[in-house]
Amino acid sequence: MDGSGFARLSDRDPVVAELMRDYPGLRPVCFHSPYEAAAWAVIGQRVRMVQAAVTKARLAEEYGQRVEVAGETLHAFPTPAVLREIGPVFGLTAVKTERLHGVAEAAAAGELDAAHLRAMPVEDALQSLRALPGVGPFSAELILVRGAGHPDVFPLHERRLHASMAEAYGLDHAPCERLAALADGWRPYRSWVALLLRARAEDRAGRGAS
Repeated sequence: MDGSGFARLSDRDPVVAELMRDYPGLRPVCFHSPYEAAAWAVIGQRVRMVQAAVTKARLAEEYGQRVEVAGETLHAFPTPAVLREIGPVFGLTAVKTERLHGVAEAAAAGELDAAHLRAMPVEDALQSLRALPGVGPFSAELILVRGAGHPDVFPLHERRLHASMAEAYGLDHAPCERLAALADGWRPYRSWVALLLRARAEDRAGRGAS
């Protein structure tokens, strides 16, 4: 998507202008594909992120293709055809393994094509992703934003983001519907502004902890 109009949001929204000054050039970091994002969503359910990352890396090392980059051996995440056939893996429950098989089948069927997901109306794309085994509303939004790279999704299921947004706009316990309506002013870059708010919340949480 052409991002040339993003900077113009600051002309009409002082909150966005401040976020852009604090986080210049920050954009969502995407997975290689919606397929890999969906697999991560399944792997990461109900476990710590560090543990999920170790399990994902183990899948890549055991089943993924080796790639040499600047003299270093890296491992790509296994293709859908390979993932569909994996058996028990340390760190994965039987339920998660079965769900990963379902994600692999969906990818092989073309249901996780990034361009196709971005071209659909957002709610239709999210509904399609929620039909994947083990993918709920939060995970569907993650897959669409960080897997398909959709720039214009307002996450409806991130309470920390909503709290950060309410604080930034001077709102007290605003319902999600009001926040979503306010975010309409960020179109067509709602995903990007949401990331800036999330980054601010994480920074403040880190400063508070220290």
